Amino acid sequence: MPSMKKIKLVLKDGTVYEGESFGADVDVAGEVVFNTGMVGYPESLTDPSYRGQILVLTYPLIGNYGVPKEIKDKEGIKKFFESDEIHVKGLIVSEYSDNYSHWNADISLGQWLKKHKIPGITSIDTRSLTQKLREKGTMLGKIISSKDIDFHDPNLDNLVEEVSIKKPLTYKRGHKKIIAIDTGMKNNIIRNFLKRNITVQKVPWDYDFFNEKFDGVFIANGPGDPAMITKTHELLKKCIDKKIPIFGICLGNQALAIAAGAKTYKLKYGHRSQNQPCMDLETGRCYITSQNHGFAVDAKTLPKGWKVWFENVNDKTVEGIKH
Repeated sequence: MPSMKKIKLVLKDGTVYEGESFGADVDVAGEVVFNTGMVGYPESLTDPSYRGQILVLTYPLIGNYGVPKEIKDKEGIKKFFESDEIHVKGLIVSEYSDNYSHWNADISLGQWLKKHKIPGITSIDTRSLTQKLREKGTMLGKIISSKDIDFHDPNLDNLVEEVSIKKPLTYKRGHKKIIAIDTGMKNNIIRNFLKRNITVQKVPWDYDFFNEKFDGVFIANGPGDPAMITKTHELLKKCIDKKIPIFGICLGNQALAIAAGAKTYKLKYGHRSQNQPCMDLETGRCYITSQNHGFAVDAKTLPKGWKVWFENVNDKTVEGIKH
């Protein structure tokens, strides 16, 4: 492999990590977060919940199985990705492998990043970086390839508006139909609804759907601060008043809690992995879950009549609420 260009990660506290570039030659700023999963970088990088973030992968060897082909199924949904584009601002790994081997691989991770104009850094001590983020919390950072740029906090932007579709889109199946509010919905969520013979009408985050016919409302995962999407809160409050069945995942669940009267708060370093323990407080059973969120609902602020469904072990974080 040819020699790589030197590139820097600069954190808001002044810490500088120098590594080598294996992605696009661009300068970016965002929020630096880490994910402890061992696999799944094509899915993580295309997950809209990572919008505006510089992702650190703690697993030491990345890229060895390449990136699959960008093909779509009969519904027009990309088969091997969670959306149509990469949403992370940049990628940081300890050791990048340009030599990949997998039956479904089409190109290398580095080629894929360059294609989508996303920078990647390798030869970074991701153990040291992750320890810093665990001690000080999620931090703003910037990847400098050629020129210095300002820090930027993506949580000040309405990231949901950036990733949400602009017009309603319907996937037809059975007689039962849900309205799916697209606050950054992953493709796999749609696949699972369709697998269960449910018709899905995917709508923008601020779309007034009350003139439609449907059996329930689903609010998707998504990026940024759930308190910012006030138009979604208004729609959900109306659903609550009308006693319409509502359910959500991640940011969608947090938005539902806000609509019910609760408050959310930013987690110190978030939950991003495929190995997060969650306990069902009604049964006492613990589940190993895949999660990706940086905000949570404060259980103490839930109004009377609402109760916790899931709660993270060793934290007060609510992962599910019900009425």
